[in-house]
Amino acid sequence: MSSGRHFLQIPGPTNVPDRVLRAISYPTIDHRGPEFARLGREAVDSLKTVVRTESDAVIYPSSGTGAWEAALVNTLSPGDQVLMFETGHFGTLWAGVARELGIEVSFVPGDWRSGVDPAVVEERLRADGDHRIKAVAVVHNETSTGVTSRVPEVRAAMDRAGHPALLLVDTISSLGSVDYRHDEWGVDVTVGCSQKGLMLPPGLSFNAISAKALRASRTAGLRRSYWNWEPMLEANTGGFFPYTPATNLLYGLREAVEMLHEEGLDSVFARHRRHAEAARTAAASWGLDVLCRVPEEHSPVLTAVMMPEGHDADELRAAILEHFDISLGAGLSKLSGRVFRIGHLGHFNDPALLGTLGGIEAGLRLAKVPYSPGVAAAAEYLADTAGMRR
Repeated sequence: MSSGRHFLQIPGPTNVPDRVLRAISYPTIDHRGPEFARLGREAVDSLKTVVRTESDAVIYPSSGTGAWEAALVNTLSPGDQVLMFETGHFGTLWAGVARELGIEVSFVPGDWRSGVDPAVVEERLRADGDHRIKAVAVVHNETSTGVTSRVPEVRAAMDRAGHPALLLVDTISSLGSVDYRHDEWGVDVTVGCSQKGLMLPPGLSFNAISAKALRASRTAGLRRSYWNWEPMLEANTGGFFPYTPATNLLYGLREAVEMLHEEGLDSVFARHRRHAEAARTAAASWGLDVLCRVPEEHSPVLTAVMMPEGHDADELRAAILEHFDISLGAGLSKLSGRVFRIGHLGHFNDPALLGTLGGIEAGLRLAKVPYSPGVAAAAEYLADTAGMRR
């Protein structure tokens, strides 16, 4: 048995703060009683402050995959076309969900090293004179690659094209960690979940819904029952749900959002950017490349580091777990064995990052991966920026 605490440095599920764990441990209450009605309203209202919306929001007992499906089935009809992008593993999976639902996917291929190109969005929409494309679906932060797409620029491209398509955005690994503005950016459906920047265990997923998306839902032809917005919104007016909610996770959500506001959302986002810069500083000093090749798209949430030719990332991860009790994210699908992913999101601070980077550096030595020292460079950067908002 290892002493000390395990370093869970995958990009989600993330470490759950003690305050949130205590909130989750509150006694379960009657989900049809007056005490729950207050909790239900507070949970939904608190979520909206992080999504930054005055519009409707719904909370499902599910993983983020459920919220993907909810966004699609409530707004689209069989045979509708949706513009989607191969930004990485999760962008590809979301496209697969759409196809299984009977939606026609116009899939833009990608290199898994960059985000959605706003110029391509504008080009595709301008070419769609018949408005067959009913939605544009974007993964804000691609967890498999460490790339953050520029959602405001995507929205601006859609506006320049004068196209009426809905904008659907997956914030599963960005919400609560990366600046995001549902209303200001003109997003129609925001998809999110609990186990990453919101510092909760898995089990809750979300949709934030614009007035335009709500109008689309009234004529959308895809079948829906569990994911139907209408009964959720109707029940939510009284603070309730149309089926049994994840009561104790809602306690945790309320507490987690309170913690985010105590720190201040702008400070939370600055902390994530600073830790990401420190992680990239270490990788550069090690002599290893990061996967994201567009500097303005570097993720504040995680850093995907590429292995040198002839070395296996999974062997490195296994050595680091065995000897230093640190879990790092694996390379997914076509990146298997080629990258390791450092999660630096959620309930996280400078010592946790330095401990993680130190374990990685020691693991590089154990696994006989060529490297130069890098932790000192990250420590120097953190010291120089201590107390600064970046």
